[in-house]
Amino acid sequence: MAAITTRTVEANGFRFAVDEAGEGDRLALCLHGFPESRFSWRHQLPLLAELGYRAWAPDLRGYGDTEPKPQDVASYRIERLMEDVAALIDASGAREVTLVAHDWGALVAWTFAADRVRPLARLVIMNVPHPAVFARVLRDSAAQRRRSWYVGFFQIPWLPERMLTARNARAIRRAFHGMAIDKSRFPDAVLDHYAANALKPGAMRAMINWYRAAVRYRIQDRTWPAIEIPTLIVWGEEDTALGLETLEGTEGFVRHLTIRRLPGVSHWVQQEAPEQVNAILADFLSPEAQPEGRG
Repeated sequence: MAAITTRTVEANGFRFAVDEAGEGDRLALCLHGFPESRFSWRHQLPLLAELGYRAWAPDLRGYGDTEPKPQDVASYRIERLMEDVAALIDASGAREVTLVAHDWGALVAWTFAADRVRPLARLVIMNVPHPAVFARVLRDSAAQRRRSWYVGFFQIPWLPERMLTARNARAIRRAFHGMAIDKSRFPDAVLDHYAANALKPGAMRAMINWYRAAVRYRIQDRTWPAIEIPTLIVWGEEDTALGLETLEGTEGFVRHLTIRRLPGVSHWVQQEAPEQVNAILADFLSPEAQPEGRG
């Protein structure tokens, strides 16, 4: 298996901490979610390297070892987050790019691909619906509104930060261990990593500001061009935050769509079921299946 090393990439005014495996000019850029970090891709980076990619997993803006960590909400508008992705791609010098993304990183990836900010060869999304589909389901489904209660809670100033970091970030630990079906995938060492990241100065507010910006700047109030590149969705069916109905209708926004559902797997799909996820990725991203890069 390819070794994972860590480097600093300066892009868009930030010093991004990036875990890297593999080499070459085909980039697989892996975007993590909340409350995760680049560490969440530890099982996938060696595989992506074996498939011929240079795999990068950065700590995204406000997270982990990436600095600085802006404290204002406006810094976390989707437009600013997409600028980071574009700057990382530019810094890589890659001739071909595939985005692999989970949770909040997947929301950024959906928008990035729809807007064609940079040419992409393929798109891989894990456990986050297309934003237009999610907006419809949220409007029509009381069950999904109940599942998404925490988004409203995160709009309160100060209190969410205090609650999530209290008692050595106990709530962050519970977010992983409590939601997971196979809890053995989240031993103390993994939980300690995420708790330590949340306790870094300014990190918790920065992480929650992603949610505040999404509501304040109404990310849903926009048009959604069709995504033309081959797109894979990997979905753990035991996601307690997002119902399976949020997958319905995705084909209306994606021309070439593949969906792989994993029963008995939680929202933390690539960490909880890495063997299954990696087999799906290998099938979708194998060199013989790789199309010419296009945007």
